[in-house]
Amino acid sequence: MAHVYVGCSGWNYDHWRDVFYPRGLGTSHWLEHYAGTLETVEVNATFYRLPTRKTAAGWAKATPDGFVFAVKASRYLTHVKRLRDVADGWRRLSERIVPLSDAGKLGPVLWQLPENFHRDDDRLAEALEALPPARHCFEFRHESWFVSEVEELLRAHRAALVFADEPKRRFQTLTRTTDWTYLRFHRGRGRDGNYTPAQLREWSGRVRGWLGDGDVYAYFNDDWRGHAVAEAVELGKLVGGA
Repeated sequence: MAHVYVGCSGWNYDHWRDVFYPRGLGTSHWLEHYAGTLETVEVNATFYRLPTRKTAAGWAKATPDGFVFAVKASRYLTHVKRLRDVADGWRRLSERIVPLSDAGKLGPVLWQLPENFHRDDDRLAEALEALPPARHCFEFRHESWFVSEVEELLRAHRAALVFADEPKRRFQTLTRTTDWTYLRFHRGRGRDGNYTPAQLREWSGRVRGWLGDGDVYAYFNDDWRGHAVAEAVELGKLVGGA
């Protein structure tokens, strides 16, 4: 049965102290506390450095059965190598996060490309063909990628086209290229939150429609004063209560 996983882009934010995390709660318990409220998280740390197996095992241990980690691919592969030789880089990362796989908690793999990386169908095709089966999703941040030829490449490899809700990238589309969906809510940092109840209701309608095909993953990045948590919880309630 299809499921909606709603969470935040990260959990390790100092400014969530005394807002989301109770006063006096040690940082080593933050993930456990987070997982008591939400059932998925997008791991940004893997973008900057490979975790140790011990770290990944700690993540798995701190979260309940059914919790899902979306993992961001290394910036070395996306920003330096620009999708060249991804198989070896992915192998190194996957070896480190085996504890998540073994626990059944590894979700999608996010490939976020830099804004100055223009469309290159051959490079994308080479990367897609080199990657082992998994829920890979691609966030293109240059307008040139949003064409039917790229969509067909993703469809052929059952990879998802990420939709990131960012005002400065209005060229993005809600085109879906596989039976599961990956959303990123990144409108910036609003002191009063970035999504009104009406906007969240609108998104919940879309999500419910997509659930007819497969799982939906949605992550909020408005981390100022824990707004991301509140918005994620509300979207989850709206979808689940429909």
